[in-house]
Amino acid sequence: MLKNNNDLGASLFKTWTEKQRSDEIEKLVQGYRNGVPVGILCKMAETVAGDKKKAKKYLTLFMTAAERKAAVAAAPDALLPVVKSFLV
Repeated sequence: MLKNNNDLGASLFKTWTEKQRSDEIEKLVQGYRNGVPVGILCKMAETVAGDKKKAKKYLTLFMTAAERKAAVAAAPDALLPVVKSFLV
């Protein structure tokens, strides 16, 4: 069994190039469009990117302004501050 399941693959993503990270976050955005919850999108984007600032940059690149606005509007109240910090 995994010794540290809080890692979410972060140690692997640290070895990736920026191109690989970009491609993976683009896939995450596609997953969001197909039903992955916005909270998972944001957390996984941060994990893949390496930090919140880079994750926000990639999410802005791959999501339209309308998609980001709709995601914030549909976010559960408990996740609203987190979602806004990534998508606004």
